[in-house]
Amino acid sequence: MAYTRKDVSTLTGAEKRRFVKALLEIKRRGEYDEFVRTHIEYYVADGENGLRAAHMTPSFLPWHRRFLLELERALRRVDSSVTVPYWDWTRDRTTTSAPWTKDLLGGTGRRSDRQVTTGPFAYAEGNWTLKEGVTDGEFLTRDLGRVRDPITLPTKNDLEWALKDPVYDTSPWDSTAAKGFRNKLEGWGTGRGSAAWRNHNRVHRWVGGAMVGGASVNDPAFWLHHAFVDLCWSRWQRRHDGARYLPAKPPGQGSDQRGRIVARHEKLPPWDVTPDELEDVSRIYRYA
Repeated sequence: MAYTRKDVSTLTGAEKRRFVKALLEIKRRGEYDEFVRTHIEYYVADGENGLRAAHMTPSFLPWHRRFLLELERALRRVDSSVTVPYWDWTRDRTTTSAPWTKDLLGGTGRRSDRQVTTGPFAYAEGNWTLKEGVTDGEFLTRDLGRVRDPITLPTKNDLEWALKDPVYDTSPWDSTAAKGFRNKLEGWGTGRGSAAWRNHNRVHRWVGGAMVGGASVNDPAFWLHHAFVDLCWSRWQRRHDGARYLPAKPPGQGSDQRGRIVARHEKLPPWDVTPDELEDVSRIYRYA
């Protein structure tokens, strides 16, 4: 029977406590840091050689869908009632609204070093020391809204711009694709500075701190953000009934993207699963 992922703003006190407790337990066991390592490993950009599975690529959405499922399975081994909630950043848009409360994710970082000092993931609590990352910092950092160089969260109109595109993805299948739902949602825009970050990417920048870069999984906010991104994919699928993951087949000989992206029926590393198999997850979970 399918379970339900809920809007984080609707969680009861008990649901918040169980979610936090399960996260802290898989962190204590060392399982959580494996997720951080995996994301760092697959944080491959356009300019790098080899296969891109997780970012700047059509498989951005199914890759993170499977990644979320793996995290959720780990949490549910601790407590079978737990699911990953989603944060609708088009609606909960302030630095003190859900999910930035003391009983869930805690708030922004302090001015001096961006260290998060409130909530269960604060370094001082002793339960959330960062062990994997691109720096040697041991504490979780955030800069909600970027105090020194303010940035706003994506709006409903920004998201609608992506959702109304009827095509999943288009050539050249990377961060420069001007059309297609995937890149519009992932958020690689043109221009310089904050104008270049749309939707998903802009949210990472708005949270700041640990959420910027390959080690972004170190902030539990990563999962709530990506649960909403996954919900957006589900909404796009319902709106454009029959629209499928693209490309359906690998790029042909001579294409710069040959061997660099995952087609619909190809295996999605590091798992033995294809994008095709991840398009319909209605038997596993649904969104409230």
